Amino acid sequence: MSYKIKITVEDIKGNCPIYRIGDEIIFNKYYIDTSKSAPVCIHAFLSMASIIYAASHGVSLKDTGIGENDDEGFLTCPDPGPPYTCGGSVLFKIRRIHND
Repeated sequence: MSYKIKITVEDIKGNCPIYRIGDEIIFNKYYIDTSKSAPVCIHAFLSMASIIYAASHGVSLKDTGIGENDDEGFLTCPDPGPPYTCGGSVLFKIRRIHND
């Protein structure tokens, strides 16, 4: 079974030049659905790539340690934001959706 992965920006601490709260990124199998997705920050993507891969192949997000249930979890980008950098730390909600 394969899953679609929907990532939503839940919160931003500081100033992220790429994302706004509510932005979404949709991964469907092995690609990003660019018709429905916000730009993808390489720093954020690298921090969540292994989770996206595992979740899209059926691994429970709860089992990965980032969620309280099988289909939903949370990750942050690696930028710590103020006062350490001029950027912003972004909180992402990762949701696994069953493909039909």
